[in-house]
Amino acid sequence: MTQGFIKVTESAQEYLLGLLAKQDSAGMGVRIFVERPGTPHAECCMAYCAAGEAEPTDEKIELEGFNAYIDGPSVPYLQDAVIDYAKDRMGGQLTFRAPKSKVPQIDDNASVEQKINYILYSEINPQLASHGGNVQLVELLEDETLAVLKFGGGCQGCGMVDVTLKQGIEKTLLEKVPQLKRVTDTTDHTVRENAYFK
Repeated sequence: MTQGFIKVTESAQEYLLGLLAKQDSAGMGVRIFVERPGTPHAECCMAYCAAGEAEPTDEKIELEGFNAYIDGPSVPYLQDAVIDYAKDRMGGQLTFRAPKSKVPQIDDNASVEQKINYILYSEINPQLASHGGNVQLVELLEDETLAVLKFGGGCQGCGMVDVTLKQGIEKTLLEKVPQLKRVTDTTDHTVRENAYFK
């Protein structure tokens, strides 16, 4: 079943209905939300939702035998999400994939941190991924004019990282986030096992 942004497969609905039946509470449903959305630490969560416990901003989805309530602020992070249940020898496993849960959503009111994370995740990391690398924001310093980044994967210890930082990442970030004045790197580049260029 798809509700514009989230798909709950038939096997997942059947599994969840079985769990809800054990709660022995009329009108029991599930509430779906994302904790720390738009960050590298985002986690997709599901909890029981007793009748009348849904928030006024929740979006209600009618499923087979029960309702799911989607946390209003989590909706943009749950676009293209899939909840599935796969049976196996040990019983089975419920999986929850939400590819946009870690991608920052930004608008004109977004903070400097949100804007930087958005650019890193939507533009820069997809390019670095071709070399098995990635970069993330560690912190903002000097009244949010200095971005401190850390490289990982194939970028850690890479001989081209200075070029990537100065001519690629810093140039892009300074252009798109006018508040920034400098970008620096805290990565220990002496660790070179996975480096793309040694």
